[in-house]
Amino acid sequence: MDVTAIIDSLNDAQRQAVSAPSRSMLVLAGAGSGKTRVLVHRIAWLIKIERVSPHNILAVTFTNKAAKEMRGRVEDLLNISARSMWIGTFHGLAHRLLRQHSEEAKLPNTFQVIDSDDQLRLIKRLMKAMNIDDTRWPPKQMVWFINAQKDEGIRASHIQETGDLYQQKQLEIYRAYEDLCKRSGLVDFAELLLLAFETLRDNAELLAFYRNRFQHVHVDEFQDTNTIQYAWLRLLTDGKDNLFVVGDDDQSIYGWRGAKIENMFNFQKQYPNHLLIRLEQNYRSTGNILKASNALIACNEGRMGKELHTDDGDGDLISLYSAFNEQDEAYFVVERIRKWVAEGNSRADAAILYRSNAQSRLFEEKLMATGTPYRVYGGLRFFDRMEIKNALAYLHLTAHKGNDSAFERIINTPTRGIGTKTIDEIRQLAREQQITLWQAMISLMKAGHFTPRAANALKGFVQIINGLAEQSEGAELYQQVKNAIEKSSLIEFYKKEKGDKGEARVENLEELVNAARQFDYEESNEEDQTELDIFLAHAALEAGDAQGDAFEDCVQLMTLHSAKGLEFPLVFMVGLEEGLFPSQQSVDDLARLEEERRLCYVGMTRAMKHLYMTYAESRRLYGKENYPRPSRFLKEIPVEQLQEIRLRASVSKPVTPVKSSKSTMGTSGRYQLGQRVNHEKFGEGVVLQVDGDGAQERVQVNFANAGMKWLMLSYAKLEVL
Repeated sequence: MDVTAIIDSLNDAQRQAVSAPSRSMLVLAGAGSGKTRVLVHRIAWLIKIERVSPHNILAVTFTNKAAKEMRGRVEDLLNISARSMWIGTFHGLAHRLLRQHSEEAKLPNTFQVIDSDDQLRLIKRLMKAMNIDDTRWPPKQMVWFINAQKDEGIRASHIQETGDLYQQKQLEIYRAYEDLCKRSGLVDFAELLLLAFETLRDNAELLAFYRNRFQHVHVDEFQDTNTIQYAWLRLLTDGKDNLFVVGDDDQSIYGWRGAKIENMFNFQKQYPNHLLIRLEQNYRSTGNILKASNALIACNEGRMGKELHTDDGDGDLISLYSAFNEQDEAYFVVERIRKWVAEGNSRADAAILYRSNAQSRLFEEKLMATGTPYRVYGGLRFFDRMEIKNALAYLHLTAHKGNDSAFERIINTPTRGIGTKTIDEIRQLAREQQITLWQAMISLMKAGHFTPRAANALKGFVQIINGLAEQSEGAELYQQVKNAIEKSSLIEFYKKEKGDKGEARVENLEELVNAARQFDYEESNEEDQTELDIFLAHAALEAGDAQGDAFEDCVQLMTLHSAKGLEFPLVFMVGLEEGLFPSQQSVDDLARLEEERRLCYVGMTRAMKHLYMTYAESRRLYGKENYPRPSRFLKEIPVEQLQEIRLRASVSKPVTPVKSSKSTMGTSGRYQLGQRVNHEKFGEGVVLQVDGDGAQERVQVNFANAGMKWLMLSYAKLEVL
């Protein structure tokens, strides 16, 4: 492959990034500017032109989907296998490192990765054993605290007690959790990153090996890195000038989960010899969408700065719709989508984006009422589903009797007559003797501790697990999974669940067998692990990443956060109101407000051809009628890029004014255009339009202090002056 084959299809900025001499580089990649294309072509350039061995390349990103796409594109471009390259997620590569160096990490070589649900269960169990009030110290809050500390590289031993009771209890739980995980050989997601970092940091020979091996380190979505991820990258590249990062400070929207936009700015200080390249040509959106997005994000301070542009023309203006309430907003959006589909377009090309999950309900109702298929993107994912996690727990315990989390999950699932008292007695002995729950159960059974009924139930459980272990020897992976599902009686258990839910659970268990049948053992590169262990680790790492089932052609509903990385020809951004978007919590906090503005920017740049932005004059929230102001973000968009949508309305003709000098009008009354009215919140105003009939009747009033408002007469009580 010659030089032209690699760079001919790139624009000037992309070509510069791909072919630059080896050095640290920050590629500031705007939305839709081809960042993955640049990363893949950079790797191809290094291998084919610079003659770098694939063995010396590391590329890291955030999702399994992105990593798989990157590997596939590298293989397609170079026509070689990417197996010798470390291309994967932060968590996946950290897991790979720990598997290969479990001894240096002081882990058993059979350590198990636990997901967030299993982590929560462990915390709940610990707190119960420690007699800690879970109403004062909610388990989910404790999980968040522990993970937040790990993301900052902080162990329980690093934290100094301040005398604060709440912090003292948090530390107590953190210490106990660390001890339990170490004793059981369990590793949570945050631990994967922290322990991988510590293992390299504390083993000079190992660190030197990987620094020498990875001559070129590439990072995608750099703006989303947290403290420990950046520390890990710096550790690998210390003393070298070989860190190639691609990111966009304007798309940093995950500060609430630990992402540090500061890493973008710190990179420039800590790698002073770096090359900065801006990718500003957008290949996704029309000119008007980009001009509006540029103007909006320019309101943020301290940006690195860039201006997106396109060669594809301005396209349609952004459509702005003022709904009189949330019902009207949902009706408008769904009717526009139905019209779009009637014109021959795909439902899957239309997306509804909202700030809060709670906003989806009305859109779902309207879509269902019209028979329009839809998908709530980011709903419960396959490996997160209860029935899947239960089946996997049987496999975990079959392979590793010391997996306390799996033991807890399935000892009485399906129900087999093992009560809470029996389980508590097992826990107590395990805690007292510092042994696993399985060992404690066997010990108590041998001692004849349990009642005959409990003993028989436990004996049946032991027979299931031991029987599965015997059947697993020499069996193919899918057969092991199938055996676990059948022998555990999970199928019969879920068939008893009424309605479609039980049927769906059975179908999901059947799909798990298919997943095992299709699992690519060779792709894992883990030659010293059993296929089952690799599959279980794959399931844990995939949890929260792979999407659930969907119709082939359905409208996409999602939060703005979920929309990042996606694109749609038709986009509706809804609920653009002060207190909703931007959220009420961010209004008085400049840093949070700027992240909200970046979120709006991300939403706008998801649109390829048509963008609708909507807000409601009134919205019922938390059981109370609110009259919010339009979002400040709408005011930051140039009027030249906006067109206000007016629905065709039957405006009432002027009528004779009412005789009383001051009266309250309801839906049965009629208003005269130009009539002066008073509202208890907005004050005095003038009626400009009257629209609709009966319960749907509304008026547009120009208030002296509050501006133009559409009010639904069934809610708003206006006084005629």
